[in-house]
Amino acid sequence: MNREEIKKILPHRDNMLLVDEAESVDENTAKGKYTIKGDEFFLKGHFPGNPVVPGVMLCEMMGQASCCLLADKAKNCTPYFTKMNNVKFKNTVKPGDTLESVCTLTKSRGAFYFIDAKGYVDGKLCVSAELSFALIENK
Repeated sequence: MNREEIKKILPHRDNMLLVDEAESVDENTAKGKYTIKGDEFFLKGHFPGNPVVPGVMLCEMMGQASCCLLADKAKNCTPYFTKMNNVKFKNTVKPGDTLESVCTLTKSRGAFYFIDAKGYVDGKLCVSAELSFALIENK
């Protein structure tokens, strides 16, 4: 999926659309990529002279990549974060890096979807988390 295809699933737009491309590996796993350009709003004050992508933004990048798993189910729905568990930060992500997210659907219950997500830069684990989403019908 390219950015235009991703926009059909996610309501995010410029400044908050944080996935450049995504693909389904199989019915339970998706991969997404986002290259940090260096001019993103969240880098301006985090940290001057030593820009580092904030952890919450790394979770958002993985969350957006995760939603590609829900593409078939998300028709006329918006995916909303409902929980982040066991979030761990291992290495920093900086301008010029490409965060590669690997997102695996572990279970679903009704409108709720549970995903194991990991973010890598050059094959090195930077962040991991258990994420959950609810698909809420658009009105």
